[in-house]
Amino acid sequence: MEEQERPRKLAKIDHDEDTTYEVLGPAMTGAVDVAGNEPEPACAQIGNEPLDLSEFTVQKDTKPANESTPQDAGEVAAPVMSKNQMKKLRRAEAHQQKRALQKSQKKEKLIQKRDRRRAMVEEAREKGGEEAVNELRQIWRGKKAKHTRSTLLPLTFVMDCGYDELMSDRERISLAGQLTRSYSDNSRAVFNGHMMFSSFDKLLKERFDTVLACHKNWKRVRFFQEDFVHAGEVAKEQMTAPRGGQLAGPFAEQTDAKPEDGEIIYLSSDSENTLTELKPYSTYIVGALVDKNRHKAVCYNQAVEKGIKTAKLPIGQYIQMAHRPVLATNHVIEIMLAWLELRDWGKAFMKVIPTRKGGALRQNQNEGEHNAENDAEDANEEEMEAEQMKQLDEIAAFEEGSEDENEEKE
Repeated sequence: MEEQERPRKLAKIDHDEDTTYEVLGPAMTGAVDVAGNEPEPACAQIGNEPLDLSEFTVQKDTKPANESTPQDAGEVAAPVMSKNQMKKLRRAEAHQQKRALQKSQKKEKLIQKRDRRRAMVEEAREKGGEEAVNELRQIWRGKKAKHTRSTLLPLTFVMDCGYDELMSDRERISLAGQLTRSYSDNSRAVFNGHMMFSSFDKLLKERFDTVLACHKNWKRVRFFQEDFVHAGEVAKEQMTAPRGGQLAGPFAEQTDAKPEDGEIIYLSSDSENTLTELKPYSTYIVGALVDKNRHKAVCYNQAVEKGIKTAKLPIGQYIQMAHRPVLATNHVIEIMLAWLELRDWGKAFMKVIPTRKGGALRQNQNEGEHNAENDAEDANEEEMEAEQMKQLDEIAAFEEGSEDENEEKE
């Protein structure tokens, strides 16, 4: 009886999945202790109640938030901006809103100015007729001509814009404003020169093309993607052209100046040479760089590497600076334009250098000017005394001649 009650062992034979299914039933997940003593699943029916599979369905469909599905595999997640990037974006948006506000205010001022002038013309016509209107317009025309009258000299300023990668976005924006002011100062100066922009590409050019698109209407300005050496060669040909400029103002006495006597000079505060004067048919290169003195002697090394002569403005000889004598790009251009008008470096520096730089004329320079004025006064006094003595001698000689004639007559 015991042998008959003992369960029969299954024979170890090879069988396929169907056979296994028939013998052992469907496969179960979990360990099987003994055949016939398998643990019941948690979802087993109790009596005739239906199975509640909602719990298992939810767990099957629910996925972690960071788990990607095959449908989302092709989509790229949007990059998350840092706090600094968000601050820069807000600052740029505020700057654009400020520019738009300033532009609208400027437009309103122009409209108000036009209305005032129209009212002035009508009032002048009522009081004095067309003659009064013509006189009023002549006054306005004279004021405008005072600011627009300029003489072109055979001189060229080259702005070297080949340092785009050394500046941040903020510094590049500042440089674009400096270049714009440089053009404005040159176009309105009493004596001005040609202007060129070399290595004009990359992000700086992109800003001019998008935000400062008015540069396309600039006159006597040329833009090159090539470096400043190429711009200097083009400047030689341009200054010798029929409209290359006239020898007037500071160059009026240099009528024998020849184009081959002109020089190409890269202005850098790191140079050992000092610029004493501006010469006709010469090209002066200014490094268009705003870096807060992070990159030392970058412009100077570029000029030396390409074999271009370097020089610095004579700031130390005329001005006592409270800081390192490094000026903005537009200040360098403005100083040279002031020298063309005044022919005096000291006055040019004091006219242009901002007061925050702490610039002041050197004491020895003032003493030299004072001594020169005293010498001039002494020379004038000596000349006056010599002229008086000469006049007295002539009077005495005339009187002696008259006495001799009287004696002969007697």
